[in-house]
Amino acid sequence: MSQQQHQAGPPYAPKTAGVGGLPAIIPDVPVSAVFLFLYVAFAATNMTIYQVNNKRGHKFIPSVALFGFCMARITTLVLRIAWATRQTNIRLSVAANIFVNAGILVVYVLNLIFAQRILRAKQPRVGWSTPLRVIYRVLYAGVAAALIMVITAVSLSVYTLNTYTLQACRDVQLASGTYLLVFTTLPIFVLAAAYLLPRNSAEEETFGSGSMKSKAIIVLVVSCLCILNSGFRSGTAWMPPRPSSDPAWYHGKAPFYVFNFAVEIIILCILTPLRIDKRFYVTDGSKAPGHYSGSRVGSSGGHKEPNHYSEARIGSSDGSVREVHAEKEPRPNDTSSTLV
Repeated sequence: MSQQQHQAGPPYAPKTAGVGGLPAIIPDVPVSAVFLFLYVAFAATNMTIYQVNNKRGHKFIPSVALFGFCMARITTLVLRIAWATRQTNIRLSVAANIFVNAGILVVYVLNLIFAQRILRAKQPRVGWSTPLRVIYRVLYAGVAAALIMVITAVSLSVYTLNTYTLQACRDVQLASGTYLLVFTTLPIFVLAAAYLLPRNSAEEETFGSGSMKSKAIIVLVVSCLCILNSGFRSGTAWMPPRPSSDPAWYHGKAPFYVFNFAVEIIILCILTPLRIDKRFYVTDGSKAPGHYSGSRVGSSGGHKEPNHYSEARIGSSDGSVREVHAEKEPRPNDTSSTLV
């Protein structure tokens, strides 16, 4: 009798169908193992890239962020494999579902940061403006708030049978998912502002390696994939709830793995091999127009260190300024440093 009471108490198994359904050893464990291997490979690659760059004085934090994203996904898949072997463990299912929703947010934020760098290079006055900085900070805070609300709603929903509370949890998840969907579209609007607003070519800057066009294409493609990922989540969440015994097609395992992990692996295949650590690198401490290319004086009064992948400006003792590439050695007959 006590065992029945224990089973009837919280946490309660969801009565509505969820995307991915109840995992089973076949096919979930083999499929999850394949994705697990891929995420481990990308985690090792991104951390290696960061460590090699850091030893050369080329600090690129987004590589660490991608490593963290891969580690979150490794945890997600380990939890799903464990859940497949312990299907009645409700706490395990809650943890697995939370990590499914949380991991990709790192990529959403990184993509907006890359779009922001393009805007600042093409439209320095707009990109570095104080109102826009405030807007970005509010947007990032909104992502953190959405994550907290999702975790709270998912956790609370399995500890109550109250209809009003369950509806409130659903409303919170819908609001958070819709916000994240809108967030994934923002890089496209930022790119549009960078290229469509009137601009002064003399004020434009460059950063990192590769052309600005290639950078914009990367951000645009990743944005579309993020919209696909978030749109599937939000779209299925807004559909009328269905009982666990009568799931829709989008609740199946194939849509779950394709629109979540497969799309994310494609994103990693774009960001990692195309070396975003070189393409989107900017000098540490950049905080005003001109800092990307090192052509302005910093707030401390000294000249900013030139971007590793752009032309450097070297001043001679006679007050003149000449531009050289960082790779070039001074010519033997160059006597500008001796002029008075």
